[in-house]
Amino acid sequence: MPLNELAVPERVVGEKEVRRAMAEGRLRKVFVASDTEEKRQRTLLEEAKSAGIEVERVDLRSRLGRACAIDRPAAVAGLLKR
Repeated sequence: MPLNELAVPERVVGEKEVRRAMAEGRLRKVFVASDTEEKRQRTLLEEAKSAGIEVERVDLRSRLGRACAIDRPAAVAGLLKR
């Protein structure tokens, strides 16, 4: 799991920001934490699939938050297109 991909400024963190970027067609990859509520996971995965965005699963929200250099868990993060 190459979470070091998230160590760039071209990223968004959090469900609201990821959904907005996805709707605007600005995402190239989405990271979803497996310990996120099942309904939220399913919705995010379906949206990413329908938009043709690559998805990577991360085992823990805390790990995803650390990879994004934030001090709290993150359910979802996304890499922006360059």
